[in-house]
Amino acid sequence: MKVLFTCGGTAGHINPAVALARMFQERVDDCQVLFVGAKGGMEERLVPKEGFSLETVTISSFWRSLSPSGIKHNLKTVRNLSVSKKEAARILDGFQPDLVVGTGGYASYPVVSEAARRGLPTAVHESNAVPGLTTQRLSKVADRVMVGYEESREHYSRPDRVVVTGTPVRGDFFRQSRQQARQALGLTDDRPLVLSYWGSLGADVMNGYMADFIRRAAREGAPFHHIHGAGRNFETMQAALAGVKLPPELQLREYIYDMPTVMVAADLVLCRGGASTLSELTAIGKPAIIVPSPYVTNHHQERNANVLAKEGGAVVLLEPVCSGDTLYETTQTLLADSQRRESMAQAMARMGIPEAAEKIYETLLSLLKDD
Repeated sequence: MKVLFTCGGTAGHINPAVALARMFQERVDDCQVLFVGAKGGMEERLVPKEGFSLETVTISSFWRSLSPSGIKHNLKTVRNLSVSKKEAARILDGFQPDLVVGTGGYASYPVVSEAARRGLPTAVHESNAVPGLTTQRLSKVADRVMVGYEESREHYSRPDRVVVTGTPVRGDFFRQSRQQARQALGLTDDRPLVLSYWGSLGADVMNGYMADFIRRAAREGAPFHHIHGAGRNFETMQAALAGVKLPPELQLREYIYDMPTVMVAADLVLCRGGASTLSELTAIGKPAIIVPSPYVTNHHQERNANVLAKEGGAVVLLEPVCSGDTLYETTQTLLADSQRRESMAQAMARMGIPEAAEKIYETLLSLLKDD
């Protein structure tokens, strides 16, 4: 069997495809996998690192702007669509896949649409609550559209093709209990653990707020354990906190390499509203304070977060009204109300689909059987 996965742009598009590719290779004898991404995208780095072959197409986004630079960019994108269509055809001719799966990103469009035109079994997966432009267009030609939330069905014109599967989450998130994870982190008292991290888009702003948050937590005697992942702002945050004596309960890390352990141990998570992050939170039932990134196209993160907030699993704060004090006081309010946090955790768990990878795998196999 030959399976082609096409994705890119963000880790949230790439990681689900990698998880599914591994399942096919583990379960199907002599399964060959090929990835197709966008030329210049992060998939050029991430996919080969995972041990998979990658080919690329020349594709770019459309800007929602009528400025001279926006018009120039969009004209280039139109030209790229013509180029990428030919590149996709060449890749399909060479690989001859039995199944083509798009998991998001602009590279998915020319590959999945060309595969559908040829009558090959095709599917797309949309992690976000509301589909982006690529998924909207592909939903009209793909055999199956797999979505993360039941609420997402209403956004598609062919609901008969939509399957609610959830978004795949790494198995590491299910291998420890909260107590085992706390022991692994060396937490020996009863104080709750707060986890915070903000990804890359707009992290400068949020990490500035977190410096104030950590400063206040230190001043008030570390009423909770806190692990914060600063990412590329690590040195800036270190400098901002240079005059603060941080107790061991307040950890500032550059990266959180043991994220499954830390998230399982956490009592409250402060984060953005990316689809992969929210899938992890719902899969293990963690209450959260979500500050959606305002820098994401079509307000995807805000829409994702509002789905969880509507069900009672999360508190949503918008970045323009945020501050270190707002985040700190909201955190303290939730930590002081264990009954509310338990209710939030249950709401998150109801939204989660821990077996998402299995559901997607079975959906894709059904396409091959139908064919």
